[in-house]
Amino acid sequence: MGGSSMIIALLIGIIVLIFLILKTKVHPFLGLIIAAVIIGLLGGMEPGKIPGSIISGFGGTLGSIGIIIGFGVMMGQIFDKTGAAEKMALTFIKLFGKKNEHWAMALTGFIVSIPIFCDSGFVVVSPIAKAISKKTRRSIVAIATPLAAGLVITHSIVPPTPGPLGVVGTFGVDVGTFILLSIAFSIPMAIVATLYTQWYGNKLYQIPADNEEGWERPEKMEIMESDSELAPSRELPSGLNSFLPLLVPIVLILLNNIFAFLKITGSARTVVNFLGNPIIAVGIGLLLALFVLGRGLDRKTSLAEMDIGIKSAGIIIFVTGGGGALGQILKDSGTGTYVAQLLVDSAIPLVVLPLIVSTLVRFVQGSGTVAMITAAGITAPILQAAGANMTLGALAACVGSLFFGYFNDSYFWVVNNLMGIKETKEQIRNWSITSTIAWGVGVIELLILSFIL
Repeated sequence: MGGSSMIIALLIGIIVLIFLILKTKVHPFLGLIIAAVIIGLLGGMEPGKIPGSIISGFGGTLGSIGIIIGFGVMMGQIFDKTGAAEKMALTFIKLFGKKNEHWAMALTGFIVSIPIFCDSGFVVVSPIAKAISKKTRRSIVAIATPLAAGLVITHSIVPPTPGPLGVVGTFGVDVGTFILLSIAFSIPMAIVATLYTQWYGNKLYQIPADNEEGWERPEKMEIMESDSELAPSRELPSGLNSFLPLLVPIVLILLNNIFAFLKITGSARTVVNFLGNPIIAVGIGLLLALFVLGRGLDRKTSLAEMDIGIKSAGIIIFVTGGGGALGQILKDSGTGTYVAQLLVDSAIPLVVLPLIVSTLVRFVQGSGTVAMITAAGITAPILQAAGANMTLGALAACVGSLFFGYFNDSYFWVVNNLMGIKETKEQIRNWSITSTIAWGVGVIELLILSFIL
C-alpha cells in the first residue's frame, strides 16, 4: 500500500470518527472502533487480521491501567461522601489566611480533583467559595474560578483521573513517573490561571446576596478581611484522615522512583518496588479511604458509593480501550510508521501532533476525556515509530484537552451557573478564557521541554 493511500485512509478515518461523535447517536467507543476498521481496510490490512489488532490494542491498553482507574474512582466516591474534599478546602483556607483565599481555593481544586471528577469536586466545594465571597465581599469570580481551574487542570493531566490514565496506557509510559511529572507540570498552569481570575474578578464584581436572584453587583467594591473561619456544612473527618488516602500513594510512588533513580538494591528496594507500584499504591489509598475516612459509613453505603464510582468509570474504560484499538490498527497497518517518518523529515516538534489533535477534538466536541484519548489513539503509534519522547507525547494529548471550554462542555455550565453568571460574553471571559490560559501555559511548557529533552 502506497504512502499517499495510508494518509488518505487516516484522514478518512479521522473525519468519520469526528462526524460520528458530533452528528450521530453513535457512542465515542463505537466510533473509535469503526474508525479503526476503516483505517485498517483502506490502509491495506488484510480484513481477517483487523479484529485481532482491535482485540490486541483494546486489551493491551486496559491491562496496564484498568485496575488503577477502578481503584481511583472508588476512592473518589468515598472522598465525596465523607466530606474529605470540604475538609481539605477549609484546611487550606485556614493555612493561607486573610486575603489569600483564592490561592487556597486553587490549591483545593488542584488536590481534590486527583481522585474526584472535576464536576463533582466543584459542586462539593463551591458552597465554601460562595460563603467566602459573601463574608469578604470579594467577587465570586476571584474565589470560585481558581477552584474550577485547579480542579480541571489536575483532572485533565494528573492520574489516577481516568482520562490521563487512559492516555498513559495508550502511550505505554510509566504511570508513577507520569504522576510526579504531571503534578509539577500542572503547577505553573494553575498559578497563571489563578492570576487571570483575580484580574477578571475586579472586572466582573459579583457577590452572593439575599435576594430573589441570589446575587448582586455593587457599584463599588468594599472588600472586607476574613478571619478565615467558616462553619462546615456537616460533620467532617479530620485533616489528617482527609489527606492520608491521597498522600500515601503519591509518597509510595515517589519513593519507588527515587530508589530506581539512585539504583538502590536489596530488601528495601524489593519492598519499595512492590508498595510503590501504582496498582498497589492506589489500592492502599483506597483501603485507607474505606477504613479511615469511611468509618462512619455502614457496609451497604460504602458498597453503594463504590458501585457509583465503577459505573462512572465504565465509559472511560471503554473509550480508553477503543483508543488503544485504534492505535494498534495504525501500528499494524504501517500508517503510523509512514506518518512518523514524514514528521521526522520535517522541522515540526513531534509533541505538536498529539497537542493539535487533542485541541481540535476538544474544540469540536467538548469532552476533554474523549479529546485526549482520541489523540492518544491516533498519535501514540506515530510518535513511537518516530522515536519520540512518549511521556511528552502523553502530556501533549492531555494539555490539548483543556482548550477553550465552552457551550459543548458540561463543566462550562456547571462553573458558570453555580456562580450565577448568565451573560454569554461574561461566561466565556470567566471560564473559556481561563481554561485557554491554562492550555497556553501548558503549550509553552511542552515546547520548552521538547527542546530540552
